[in-house]
Order: sequence, then structure tokens, then C-alpha cells
Amino acid sequence: MSHEPALIGIRIPGPLPSTSGRYTMYYFLYYFQEVEGGNTNTDPGACEISATDAGSEEAQGSEEKAPARFGWVVGVMVRCMLNIWGVILFLRLSWITSQAGILLTWLIILISVTVTSVTALSISAIATNGRVISGGAYFMISRTLGPEIGGPIGVVFSFANALACALNTVGFAEVARDLMQFGVVMVDSINDVRIVGVITVTVLLLISLAGMEWESKVILSLNNFSSFLISLFQAQGIFGYRTEIFLENLTPNWRGNEANFFQMFAIFFPSAIGILSGANISGDLKDPATAIPKGTLMAIFWTTISYLMISVTVASCVVRDASGNMTDILTGNLTDGCVGLGCKMGWNFTDCIQQKNCEYGLANNSKVLGQVSGFYYLITAGVFAASLSSALGFLVSAPKVFQCLCKDNLYPYIGFFAKGYGKNDEPLRAYVLCYIIAVAFILIAELNTIAALISNFFLCSYSLINFSCFHASITNSPGWRPSFHYYSKWTALFGAVISVVLMFLFTWWAALITFCIIFFLFGYINYNKPKVNWGSSVQAGTYNMALSYSVSLTGVEDHVKNFRPQCLVLTGPPNQRPALVDFVGSFTKHISLMICGDIIMEPERQTRPQDATDQLVKWMNKRKVRSFYTPFTAESLRTGARYLMQASGLGKLKPNTLVLGFKSNWRESSPESIEDYINTIYDTFDANFCLCILRMMDGLDISDQFDCEADDVSDNSNSDQIKTVFQNTQGKKSIDVYWIADDGGLTLLVPYLITRRKHWRNCKIRVFIVGDELNMDEGRNEMMALLKRFRLHFSDVIVMTDSEKRPQAKNMTRFVDSVAPFRLHDEQQTGVTDQELRQREPWKISDKEFEAFKQKSERKVRLNEIIRRNSQHTALVLVSLPVPHSDCPSALYMAWLDTLTCGLHCPAVLIRGNQQNVLTFYCQ
Repeated sequence: MSHEPALIGIRIPGPLPSTSGRYTMYYFLYYFQEVEGGNTNTDPGACEISATDAGSEEAQGSEEKAPARFGWVVGVMVRCMLNIWGVILFLRLSWITSQAGILLTWLIILISVTVTSVTALSISAIATNGRVISGGAYFMISRTLGPEIGGPIGVVFSFANALACALNTVGFAEVARDLMQFGVVMVDSINDVRIVGVITVTVLLLISLAGMEWESKVILSLNNFSSFLISLFQAQGIFGYRTEIFLENLTPNWRGNEANFFQMFAIFFPSAIGILSGANISGDLKDPATAIPKGTLMAIFWTTISYLMISVTVASCVVRDASGNMTDILTGNLTDGCVGLGCKMGWNFTDCIQQKNCEYGLANNSKVLGQVSGFYYLITAGVFAASLSSALGFLVSAPKVFQCLCKDNLYPYIGFFAKGYGKNDEPLRAYVLCYIIAVAFILIAELNTIAALISNFFLCSYSLINFSCFHASITNSPGWRPSFHYYSKWTALFGAVISVVLMFLFTWWAALITFCIIFFLFGYINYNKPKVNWGSSVQAGTYNMALSYSVSLTGVEDHVKNFRPQCLVLTGPPNQRPALVDFVGSFTKHISLMICGDIIMEPERQTRPQDATDQLVKWMNKRKVRSFYTPFTAESLRTGARYLMQASGLGKLKPNTLVLGFKSNWRESSPESIEDYINTIYDTFDANFCLCILRMMDGLDISDQFDCEADDVSDNSNSDQIKTVFQNTQGKKSIDVYWIADDGGLTLLVPYLITRRKHWRNCKIRVFIVGDELNMDEGRNEMMALLKRFRLHFSDVIVMTDSEKRPQAKNMTRFVDSVAPFRLHDEQQTGVTDQELRQREPWKISDKEFEAFKQKSERKVRLNEIIRRNSQHTALVLVSLPVPHSDCPSALYMAWLDTLTCGLHCPAVLIRGNQQNVLTFYCQ
């Protein structure tokens, strides 16, 4: 009659063996190996796989060529169970039970299970949200939260796995040392642990270097042996099952100066770190999305039952203190002066209890499980099997995780360890690194010290895993679609919080060190911005926050105190005018909005590369320019600028200032081009925008310096990152502001914002104002008082008393000559009417118009003389932009702009506000 265990869906022909623990676990494990190995033998003793399991466990293919791949039982459940059944179970669980009592020990176990179960659910959700390759927990966190969080946790998690290998190796070495003390002592008790530990981890390294197939066979062999031993814990012990012993051991009995609940918790928690053992080798699993949830949760279930049963079993059989001396037996009923529970059992352990030198009992003998089992050496062999298999599992996990981290190239100098060898891409170099780290901590030779450190590292990993699941869920990203649905974002958040709390309750200084390491590694990646794009939940969260704040900002009314110059910069391709980009970035970066507008004319659109936009955005990112890039196709500059001013931006994040480059080639340009440029200025003021025009002495356009196409931006070199004057440290030079007219304060605000940048921090700002000689001191004092009330740090105010004087004749002659090609000279031509001349050349300046604006022209020439006299070697000059008149010819207005800023050896800015106040000295 056949039996069908519903747990695994495997039909086992013939009756099951005895239901006693030793044979049942061994029998199931045998068939698990047959199923995972794909054995299809038709022998009566063989098992057959159901159709459902056959679909999930894929064929391995050719054994000679295909790499080793494992299913959910061998690859995940068995591996997790072996790491959970480690040295803490055999060497510390009985001692923890004696200190904390049965009730608090169960509480420790259940809290640990709560953390690990919630983490397992989060792992399952993350693992089923797409294909998981090698890298385990690091891969999951980095691809979910991004490299900023994934990178630090990858380093910490790899290090924690190396420490876990050291922990299990030290546990093995302790037992081996105790065996040698019966006849062999190499040096002393501590150094013997170190020697045995180093030799052991060296042997494990050689097994790991043999490859995944050999490593798996060794683990399974050890698992067969340890599973056979666990069932023996029900045998009669020292006193047998006694109610008195059970009741006595229910409550805690703390011993030692630092013994408390959280110390015991910290020492126990490394027994729960094995839940990630399957996920750590996700690249070696046949179907990680199915194997990780199923195997991890099943391992937690069975190991939790075993820990609860073992703790209550051993605490029901063994008293806390015993001398181990056969002469301490009580004769007759003489119990006077006898201390301890042993008195009721016929033993007198009073002397060792009072002198606190008992060597046996639950509180003193870490090998008490051997006595409970009835045969000490079976438990010793169990410790060997469990500790060695766990150490081997962690020795394999740590290099696999670190290899994945190295391949992502997030940190410098670690790419050496990314190289893999063989068909399984074995990280042999990372194995050696993990071996060195394990040896370093094996030399500590203190199990409790290593356990406390491991607890913090793994709790940190669990916290990040749970937070990854929570963050991915709360951002509502369409890409978050895990096929595992039995999780909750709130339980994941609970798991993250409780893990952090436990870190500080266990060992606060270790928790601080752990977080300092993580913050340092986080800061490094956040500063360097690695070139990876994994579609992380951080990106989705950033989008949600930006969208939410942008919408909420639309309901906030504008206030003068919150005014920011939000600039639309007509840069064309930004890499062709880096000075214009750097100038605007110097007063908008981290302060306000900047949009680089690229107006593409129709002929240019045909020859423009398809990836030009992406390449230009990369150029700005490489230059660390905080700006948006908006290309727009239009027939002319004026049309494109008009549409960009209307349509660019979002809600309150709309530009209010247009920034242009000065048209330095205006004399050689066509009349239509000049008209287009000047009309753009008219449209700017009509749209109630502020306006800035930047002029460089060498011009703005550097496209002729490129050897390649203008829009072809290399991403692998810095050849196109030309340094401009705005990136240089200006020292103690001055910024001169010629405030000719009140425009609302923008002319004064921009230089103040520029001096907040580190390159311009030491510059002094001088303000030049127009005044008469009689009231010069009064005007200067009034201006100084006004600037002080505005809290603007200006070093000096200079009154220009000679601005109304006539300019020098040679300068005026130069101005007249500059506009001569654009003059109509209608009065000198005979036989042709004015209307005919106008129709023939409407863009030229008539003699009447030239005379009408002659006084204004002279003032522009005179102002340029003053600027050249006072500001020849300053860092930057800002001049109030003259207001354009509708009846002023475009060529004449263009000549005014040219005259105001010519002859300077520094950048010059023509600036004009829209008469809206941008400065206030009031609090509200």
C-alpha cells in the first residue's frame, strides 16, 4: 500500500519505513536527492515525479556541457536547513536555554522566526519579479532599490557570509579541541582552536575550488549524517523527563555581568541567517522564481519546529548545575543543607553551586546535547557535519555575491575578483579573498564575539531586503509585478524596522559601525553616479515625489520672497555653447529651474543624428549641469522661442527668464536674421519674461573646435568638455553691475546668486548708478542703505556723474561706421521717393530715424566708455538692457547692444527684469 506525502507531491512506492525521526528524515532526504537529480529509474525502490513537478524541474541536458543546476529541495531547502542547523544549535542552544529559560528562549526563537519569515516573504516577492541571476540578496536589492543601496549591502552581505563561514569553522574547531584534550594538546586551548580552524577552512576552500557539483555532493553527504542524528534528541537523558526540571528551567537565570535577554538573542540570531543560502546561489538554480520561495519557507518551517522541540526537550531533562562527580550522590534521605534541584533527584551539587565552578549541567556544559542523546560522540559527529556543511555553504555564497558586485563595477579596484572560471563561472579569486577574511576572524577564536558581529550584518541585510520590497510596493511602479502574492508592503516595513531596532538592542556600537560603513559606501556611489540603469524602485519613487510636489505646488501663490530666476536658455546644442550653459548654471544650480532649448531649423532636422538628444543629455550629465534639454523644430528662431516660452515647463515649474547668446555676427547676417533676433527680444517682453543676453569676447559658439560632427557627443572621453571662464576660480576680482534703470531687482539678484558659488565666492560686487555731481554722496548713501535693507552683500556703490556728457568723437565715429551699411541715406538720393526706398529695403535705417535716436545712441556710446574705463579687468559685467522701442529699427537696436558691451576682456551680460519685484526687505 503506497503512501503519498502531500508535502512534496512525490509518490513513493511501497510502505514507508518506521516513523521514528531518524529513519523518516533519512528516507525523505534520499528521495529528495533522487527527484532533484532527475533519476527516472523504474526500479521499485525509485520514486516518480508528478507532472506538476516535472514541469518545474527542467531537464539538465547534456551532463558534459550543461552547468550544474539545482531544484528547490537540494538547491534551497536543504541548503537553508543545513545552515540553520549550525553550531548555534549544537553548542549554544542549551546554554541560551539555561540563561533565558524555556519561555524566553521560545520568545527569542519566535521573534527570530518572525523576522526571517517576513524577510523570506520579501525575498520571494523580489525573486519572482523577473529573472534572478547570480548574486542572491545583492542582486535582488540592487535591482530593486538601485546601485546606491545595492552596492553597500552587497559589500556588507559578502563580508557577513565570510564571517558566517568563520563562525561555523570556529564551532567545529572548539569541538575538535575538546576531543584532543583527552590526549593531545598542541599549544593551548585558544591557539588550538585557531590552528584547527585555519586547517579546516583551508580544506573547505579546496572543496569549493573543485566546483559546485563537488561542493553540493559534500553538503548532501553531511546532511545525510546530521539528519540521522537529530532524531536522537528524544532519548532519555541524565535524569530523564522530569516535571520539576521543566518547571525550574521555565524562567530565566541570568549569569555573568552582561547576561541579559538581548545578549542571548544576539548570540542565537546567527542560527537564523541561513535563510538566504538558497538565494545566494540563485544563478545555479534551475528555476529561481519557484525554488527560492518554496525552499526558503519550507526550511524555516521545519527548522523552527526542531529548535522549539530541542530547547524544551533538553530543558526538561538537564538541571542547570552539576559537578560530574560520582561521589556527590546522596545516601538515604539526608538533604539538610543541600542546594539546587539535584537534591530532589538524589544528588548534592551544593559545593560547586556555591563556589560557581560546576563543569556540567545546562548552564555550564555546551556539549550537553551529547549527554541528552544518550551517546556523546554522535552529537560530536553531528556538530562536525552541521558546522562543516554550513561553513562550506557560506564559503560558496560569499564569493558568488561578491563576484556579482564586482561585475557591476560600482566600486574601483574590485574588478579583479569578477573573473570566473569553468562552465559554472566559478569566482576562484573571490574564493581566495573570502578565505583570507574567514581566517582573520577565525584567529579571534571566540564564538560569542563572532556571533554578535554576524547578527548585526545580517540584520542590516534583512532590513534592506524588507525595505526593498516595501519601497517597490509603495511606489506603485507598473514594473513591480511579482508572481508571488503572499506578501504585504506593511509586513515588509515592519520587518525592516524591527531588524534595525534589534541591531541597536543587540550591540549598539556594532550597529553604528555597520551603518557608518553603509553610509560611506552609499555616499561614494551617490557621488560617482555609476552608469547603470536597472529600473529601480528609487527611480519610481523619485518620479512619484516629483509628480506629487509639482501638482501640490500649483496651489501655492507666488510670493516675492520665493522668486527664483527660472531660465529658458536658447543654447542650441548645449555642447556647442558651454559658456552659456555654465553661466546660467552658476546662478540656477540647486536653486531654480534651467531648461536648455534647442531650436532646430527645418534643414538641420534632416541631418540630425537620431540619438542626438540622448548624447546631449549625457554631455550635460557629465558636465554636472542640472538642466532639462528640450529640442524643438521650428521655421525660425522667433517662432521656436515663442512656442518654447509658452509650452516649456510644468505647472509652477515654468521659466520666467529667457537667456540668449549675443549675436556677434550680426554685421554679416542677413536682414531677416537680425529682424528675427530682435523680434525674439520683443516677444520676450510681451510674454512678461525677464531677459538676459550673454556676450563673450571670443564668442559663444565653439562648434568649429570639434573634429567630429557637432551633435556627435562622445561618451567615453572628455574631449568635448571644454572648460569655460565660469568654471574657473575668480579669486578676489570684482563683479560690476551698471544699474541704469529699476527693473524689479533682477539686475541685483543675479550677481548675488553667482557669488554663492565657490568659484565666485571671493568676488566683490560693485554697483554703478547714474547721478549728478551735486547729490552724489546723498545718492550713494541712499543706494547703500537700500542694498543693506535688501540684505545684499555689495562692497561698493559708485555714482556715475559724467554719463550725460557727450562721447568722444572717435568712439562716436566708430558707432556711425558700424551702422553705415544699414543706413538708407534717403536724403542723399535724388529721383527716388522715400516710399520706394522703404519698399526696396525696409530693414534699413532712414536718416530721420537715425537723427531721432541720435541722443540715445550717444548715451550708449558714452556708457560704453565708462564701462571700459572702470571694468576692463573685472570678472563679470552686468549692464541694464535698454528697452526696445517699436519704432526703433532692428539694426540700430542691435548696434546699441553691440556698442554697450564692446571692447571688454570679460563676459558681459545685458539684463532686464519684467518690472516685477524680485527683492523685498519685509518679513511677509
